[in-house]
Order: sequence, then structure tokens, then C-alpha cells
Amino acid sequence: MFKEVSVVQVREVLRRWLSGNEGLRRVADGAGVDRKTARRYVEAAESLGVKRDGGEGQLTEKLLAAVVDEVRPGRPAGHGEAWGLLEAHHEKVKELVVVKGLTVVKAGDLLARQGIVVPERTLHRYCAEHCPTGGKRDTVRLADPEPGKELQADFGRMGLLFDPLQARRRVVHALVLVAVLSRHMFVWLTFTQTTEDVIEGLEAAWEFFQGIFAVLIPDNLSPVVTKAEPTEPRINDTFLEYSQERGFLIDAARVRHPKDKARCERQVPYVRSRFFAGEDFVDLADGRRRAVAWCLDGAGERVHGTTRCRPVETFRALEQPALLPAPTERYDTPHTAEPKVHPDHHVEVLRAIYSIPGDDMVGKTVSARVDSTTAKFYYKGQLIKLHPRKAPGGRSTDPADLPKERTAYAMRNIESLVARGHAAHEAVGTYIEALMATKLPWTKMRQAYRLLALVDKWGAEKVGAACTKALEAEAVNVNLVARMLEKAKEAGEPGAGPGCAPKGTAGRFARDSAEFEARGRAK
Repeated sequence: MFKEVSVVQVREVLRRWLSGNEGLRRVADGAGVDRKTARRYVEAAESLGVKRDGGEGQLTEKLLAAVVDEVRPGRPAGHGEAWGLLEAHHEKVKELVVVKGLTVVKAGDLLARQGIVVPERTLHRYCAEHCPTGGKRDTVRLADPEPGKELQADFGRMGLLFDPLQARRRVVHALVLVAVLSRHMFVWLTFTQTTEDVIEGLEAAWEFFQGIFAVLIPDNLSPVVTKAEPTEPRINDTFLEYSQERGFLIDAARVRHPKDKARCERQVPYVRSRFFAGEDFVDLADGRRRAVAWCLDGAGERVHGTTRCRPVETFRALEQPALLPAPTERYDTPHTAEPKVHPDHHVEVLRAIYSIPGDDMVGKTVSARVDSTTAKFYYKGQLIKLHPRKAPGGRSTDPADLPKERTAYAMRNIESLVARGHAAHEAVGTYIEALMATKLPWTKMRQAYRLLALVDKWGAEKVGAACTKALEAEAVNVNLVARMLEKAKEAGEPGAGPGCAPKGTAGRFARDSAEFEARGRAK
């Protein structure tokens, strides 16, 4: 299916491109988009005046909206024509790559001789997805990165821990983070594995390490990677935005490829056996405090079997000086959703209601981003509404978002009803003011609407005269005004004759009166 590129992905493409340290292919892989797609967004940004040496300050909401508006992807099936050509000749591709064991490059040459010309990159992606090949490969030891460069992450089940909030024992997991060069680790216990939990654990890790690593290599954690794919994994928008805020890049490991995060792979059972097993923690907070102490004094002070050094000493000597500055305050984790606009021109996010502008938006799906203070709503990459954050059960409605003919009723606008009454007749406006002279004026709005409907039915002069008489008698009741108008018609008062009554259509089942005459039986 066609995959729409989100605003967060567009920002990631441009952010990586502006850094000047990566080629277009690395930029596309890091943002989870196709290289050609990344090129289109970069070219669109350049056409709008973005300079590669101008810094990330150029990436404003207005600029991103203009870039998204200019780029119009035209692949409704999710792939281009080259991919469809390969699907049409799938058996030929499979025979060359799987049966004959040819390389993808050689297979591309042979296909080109048969008139099947496709880009090499597309052929590689097609074969990786539809024509996988097995076989053993030689194993080589991966060289360590630069100090402070990479941090590997993995989740692991630890065991049962008592939760006082639910008064029962629950399964607890550990987010294990390992510095690749020094092997210094950080452990964060959690009952759940949501995106918020991962971000909370990373925020505690930056405080523990006193800095931020340049690259995070996570396992295919569902809170981080929404779609695991060998070459183009789809990163969760919330987590991708978090990485942009903190300044690190994401290089997700492939599915069933433990060597992609070899430094962290064996640490989960190590943490389970050496830290968690046999311990009696009071609660989750106690477990987290003791995990920090164990990482420093236990795992950090051991002599590592590979490096033959103490991880904490290596980290402080080599990696800590190379880290990015640690954040000064905790990250405000946003909640993202894709609600549908209801017929009342509102959407519901986190049990709160927000208005959406546009008469044509009813029934459409928008993208919502809600943090602790604001709620932003996007449609096709454009920011269409900004509301203050409301608590569950709260409501934020902008009168300008509602249809004009319904704004007065929806917003309980008493003044507009009074103004309409005075515009029709002075006595009618005065009568509506008398109706609204209560502690809860909006409870009388239906009566005001009925009085205005009587004006449409009988005319402003007749209703105004009836309202004047009712006010003189201090009888403020719309039903009384309606009865006065009906009785005036029946009594044949001047100006209230049948000819002045509202015209109506003949009864649907009306019959001639002669049909009801009594006739005698024929003799």
C-alpha cells in the first residue's frame, strides 16, 4: 500500500542532510524513506531557499509545510513502475537469484538483456523481500566505533515484581543500554514497554551517563520500530521526534540479526542472573535505585571478558568526554494519534475534545500531537489547528471552527439571539431579553428559537404586538404568545384573517364534504 511520509520523517531527512556528514542514501535509510523520496524533499527544500550550511534553524513549521506541499508523491500502490515490472517477471528473477544462485548485480544484467531494465537498488530491495537466499557466511569481529558514538539497547524479561498500585505481582522488564566501546551499561526496570517507557528510560540513561550518545542502535522494539524492514525500517514518529530533540540518530537492528547489536545481545541474561535473580525489591522505584548502584559498583567494576578493562573506568576516561551535552530538563513526551473528525467538527484525543476548522473536514482523519501544554493537529502535513491541552473530559472549542449558522447554538451565544430579535421587532428583542433574565440563560435558548420561528410564520408585526401585550401582563412564556396568535386568527381580528394566516398546502387525505352525507337505503 502507499505509505504517506509524515512531517517528522520529512524533518529527519532535512535534519540529516543539513548536518553535511551523510550522503543521500544514509539520510534516506536513517529517516526510513526511499532514497528517491529523500532526494525529492531535499530538492524541494533547496528550491525554497534552504542552504545546507545554514543550520537546523531553517526547519520551521512554515518551511516544512511548504516542502510537503511541493512534493506530491504519485505512487498509489506503494511502489514505482520498476517494482511492478519485477512483480510481472517474478519467476525469472527467482530463477536467476534463488535457483541459479547468481548475485543480484549479475541477475540485473541478464534481466536487462531481456528488456527488463530496473534500477539496481530496486532490484536489491525486491530480492531481499521476495527472493531471500540462505547459506553460511564467514564471521568477522566488528571493529569498535569511536568513543561516545554508539549505544545499543534491548528489552528483556526479568521476572515478577510486586506492584503496590495494583496490589499484585507483575512481570517486570529491563531496558538494557550498553555503551559499545567501554561496555558500560545502564538498566531501567519497567512494567510496560510503551514508547513513553522507552523515552523515560533513555532520559534516565542520559542522566546516568551524563551525556547523550550520537547513535542509538535499538532492537526491533515495537515502541521504537513500527515496521521492521531490513533496509528501511519505519521508526515511530513520537520516538523519531524525540531523537531530533535530543540530537542522536537511530540505526535500528535488523530482524533476527543479533550481530547488529552484539555488544548488548548477551547482557540481558547477564542482568537477569547477576542483578535481578534472588533479590527482594520493595517496589519498582526501589528496583530502579538498586539497578543504578549495581551498574556502577557491580557490572561497572568487573573486568570485562573481552576488553579486559573495567567498563566504568574506560567509559569515564574515553567515552564520557565525547558525549553530547546532557539535557537540563526531562523531555515532554507527546502523544500521537490519528482521530477522525466527527459531524460536530470535533475530534477526541486522550478523552478530551478539540474543534477542527473547515466545513469539508467532517469524516476525514487528521494527525494529532498532544503534549503536556499544547495539542497540534495536522492534515496532509499542514498544521491546521493549535489548542491548549485539556484534561480528560475537557473541551476546547474555537467558535471560528464551527459553521456560522450553528455557532450561536453551539457556543450558547445569548447576545446573538437578542440581536436577531431586535432586528425583527423591538418588542421581540425585549421579550427575548426577558426570557434570558435567569441564572441559566442558555436553558431558555429553545424558547428564543421558537419565538424567532413564530416571526417567520406570522410576521414581525403580529408577533411584536403579541409580545407587547404579554410583556404588559408580565407573562413571559412563548407558548402564551403562540396561543395569542392562534386565537387572534380564530377571532378574525383585523389583520388576522384567513388571508393573513400562513399559507399551507391542502391536506394529503382531504376529501369532499359530500362524501360524508347520510343517505337512506334504497327501496
